[in-house]
Amino acid sequence: MRIILQFLKPYKLQIIVAYAFTLTELIAELLFPLFLGIMINEGINAGRMDKIVMWGSIMLFISIISFISGIFNSYFSSHVGNATSYDIREKLFAKLQRFSFDILNFYPTSMVVTRFTNDVRQIQNMIFMSLRIMMRAPLMVIGSIFMSFIINFKISLIFLLTVPLLVSFLYWVLLKGGKLFSLVQEKVDNVNRVIQENIAGMRIIKAFVRKDFEEKRFDKENKDLASKSQTAFRFVEASMPILLFVMNLSLIFIIWFGNKQSIAGTTSVGDVVAIVNYALRTAMSISMFTFISLAFSRARASGDRIALILNEQETKTDQDKKDNDVIKQGKVTFSHVSFSYPNHTVPVLEDIDFTLSDKETLAIIGATGSGKTSLFQLIPKLYQPKKGTIFIDDIPLDDYPVKHLRDSIGYVSQNPLLFTGSIADNIRFGKENATMDEIITAAKNAQIHDSIEQFPNGYESIVGQKGVNLSGGQKQRISIARALVRYPKILMFDDSTSALDLNTEQNLLNALHDYDCSTIIITQKIQTAQQADRILLLDEGRILAIGTHNSLLENSKLYQKIVASQDEIKLSM
Repeated sequence: MRIILQFLKPYKLQIIVAYAFTLTELIAELLFPLFLGIMINEGINAGRMDKIVMWGSIMLFISIISFISGIFNSYFSSHVGNATSYDIREKLFAKLQRFSFDILNFYPTSMVVTRFTNDVRQIQNMIFMSLRIMMRAPLMVIGSIFMSFIINFKISLIFLLTVPLLVSFLYWVLLKGGKLFSLVQEKVDNVNRVIQENIAGMRIIKAFVRKDFEEKRFDKENKDLASKSQTAFRFVEASMPILLFVMNLSLIFIIWFGNKQSIAGTTSVGDVVAIVNYALRTAMSISMFTFISLAFSRARASGDRIALILNEQETKTDQDKKDNDVIKQGKVTFSHVSFSYPNHTVPVLEDIDFTLSDKETLAIIGATGSGKTSLFQLIPKLYQPKKGTIFIDDIPLDDYPVKHLRDSIGYVSQNPLLFTGSIADNIRFGKENATMDEIITAAKNAQIHDSIEQFPNGYESIVGQKGVNLSGGQKQRISIARALVRYPKILMFDDSTSALDLNTEQNLLNALHDYDCSTIIITQKIQTAQQADRILLLDEGRILAIGTHNSLLENSKLYQKIVASQDEIKLSM
């Protein structure tokens, strides 16, 4: 919960104002039973209408004050709750942007979405309740007991027997409820994960007719969530009948004992009525503790989950890096680089050692799982190598500010991702201040301009979520245009021409000659690899051979097999 208090610091003034109205409302409500008792004693019992009117008017006035104070308290409480939840989401999002891939792997998308939605909402509700009733309820109990002691000490001793017992009981409920709601939040993560995977893979599910399987999988997670939620809510809410039962017993005893004292003449009817009113307010306030403990338990569990992300160690900053360390040529050198993913001991890459000269094109070929994409991800520092050093323009990769490094790289991923918005916006994502001429030039070189022109709104045509309204080839070419528009010094294609026909791919490769950059292409096509200056053959994380197409064809048996297999496929077609 300490992390939540940090977010509340900027709103100290609003919190003070909210509590000031709470205190005003509380004082007004505490005075009401006292004045009621006086009105009974001095007005009703004495038969004096002037006293009844006077004290009745005073009670009406303090009721209006209580009403107005409650409205203003709700306003400021709501403002602080909404503003704090906004700040938490902003901080969470900014934190995620600074995470490296190895940290992000520990946080599934469904878990992160739950943090931004359900967990933040629980904290927002808790803040509102804290400012509205969480402080008001205990102060009402304390104030009611204090006022009762002022009116009649003997009758009020009953409070000393029941209230401490109930407070101890509620504290236990709070501790136990916090653990139960932590389990509930974990089950929410699981449900969100299933929903996300189902929506993302809907085409595959329908193609393989796996609807029944997915329904069973969701039903299982949904039942687990319902079961854990039911257990948590039943446990916390079961405290209310217990609290009310004990308080009602106390109320009955107060009435019985007050009646005996009234008959004996040691107290007045007005005093008994006032104490009964205070007892009712105490009972109502203690019953609120059930909702308070429920909100607090859920918020504490949510706060702990949010704190895990906010307290996560960030990727090192670039404050001590020199701004003049920018990529000028695009020469890339791997010097005995080895790499394995976090929490995995098996190396994905071992002793990778090669140099890509500036303006050279290198094709990387290898079987699935040979480490091609892993090698790619090391260049823009999406991951850090375990051993060895990567140089760009003969400067160690770690000496470059990350922003300058990545601004000089045009990266086209294996699975192109487009964002909701116009086609122009998606291409401009590669260069924020790109002009329309630059966007069109990049689209032409990516061989997508003619297709865009055929859309009803051209470059302003809206792309659906993840490019759902575009073909695979169109998404790949828009992604390529997004990389080309920034005129990078290093251009990286991660098997990103797989959906292109041979003629379109050839035109694209020819267009790349106009760019002053080094190019690395992961491909499974020998015909594409032949266009490169050199070919790097990767197998099980190791370099088997590197050279031109002709030299590999003469010296590498594996390369000969790959070429032969693709020739056989062509002949069979």
